[in-house]
Amino acid sequence: MQSADPVSQPSQEFEKVLTGSSTQVASFDTHDKTPLQKFQHFLHSSPAAVPLIVLVLSLVVFGVLLGGKFFSAFTLTLILQQVAIVGIVGAAQTLVILTAGIDLSVGAIMVLSSVVMGQFTFRYGLPPAVAVLCGLAVGAACGWINGQLVARMKLPPFIVTLGMWQIVLASNFLYSANETIRSQDIAANAPILQFFGQNLRIGSAVFTYGVIFMVLLVALLWYVLNRTAWGRHVYAVGDDPDAAELAGVNVKRMLVSVYTLSGLICALAGWALIGRIGSVSPTAGQFANIESITAVVIGGISLFGGRGSILGMLFGALIVGVFSLGLRLIGTDPQWTYLLIGVLIITAVAIDQWIRKVAG
Repeated sequence: MQSADPVSQPSQEFEKVLTGSSTQVASFDTHDKTPLQKFQHFLHSSPAAVPLIVLVLSLVVFGVLLGGKFFSAFTLTLILQQVAIVGIVGAAQTLVILTAGIDLSVGAIMVLSSVVMGQFTFRYGLPPAVAVLCGLAVGAACGWINGQLVARMKLPPFIVTLGMWQIVLASNFLYSANETIRSQDIAANAPILQFFGQNLRIGSAVFTYGVIFMVLLVALLWYVLNRTAWGRHVYAVGDDPDAAELAGVNVKRMLVSVYTLSGLICALAGWALIGRIGSVSPTAGQFANIESITAVVIGGISLFGGRGSILGMLFGALIVGVFSLGLRLIGTDPQWTYLLIGVLIITAVAIDQWIRKVAG
């Protein structure tokens, strides 16, 4: 009996890991399948399809209930403005969850970075541009520490980022002395800190630079995740880290790079947060970690790692924004928003489990 060539095994494994779910989908025989199974196969191959369908349906429903005013350019761009911060932080969360991890510290890193930008400008007198760079460096450093603890020390991401969340949150309040830097002072002395709050008007549509940055960031990360070796390695690590290691992927280095990039993106979100609220507040964005996870889950990205699209995260954030604004315009109790979002989260996880059976 002829034995398999051991030299060819790593390359075969490499091909299997890097292509991930797409290879399984390509080889999945759709002949003689029921319509439901074919639909299941379609959703498995297009993970952003479910949140896109839900987003379109929610827009139609609220459009019918509220009439033409809901489809006005001002209202639709207002939704984009409201989800800009969640979308940026959600992009950071997406990268981590694709590696089968989770980052509970994203919101705290975002706020600490914004506080550093403000304090370095007004307390130490640094040029605002230098202070922004210092804030970005702090965010990246926090993410790098998370990555080192997860990759090198093999600690669970949940525990590491939970601890980092508490440490960063406490450091934020201790360092800032719970002091808010007013928007008037920023506008007069350091307008660059409010850069992402400036807007671009096209008719009645109002696009802030924060919204434009969110869209460009998601587009860039989509390209990186789908068209570069680094992006394929991210999916490979999330799908099966042991197989990825055997295939030649440096899993530890990949994890460190993912968490570091996540921290940097959170710092950019902190800069955008200053533009959004106009001031530097140590109490702002306290629920950004939960909101980012909500956008990721509703967006169809698997919490088990290795499957999903960052476009789905954006759709998930927009779904939350549509429900929040739509229900507010209808005049319902705000608690209905949380109730419906909770239902969407549980439904999204159930659908993900159902879709994963295609690869089972």
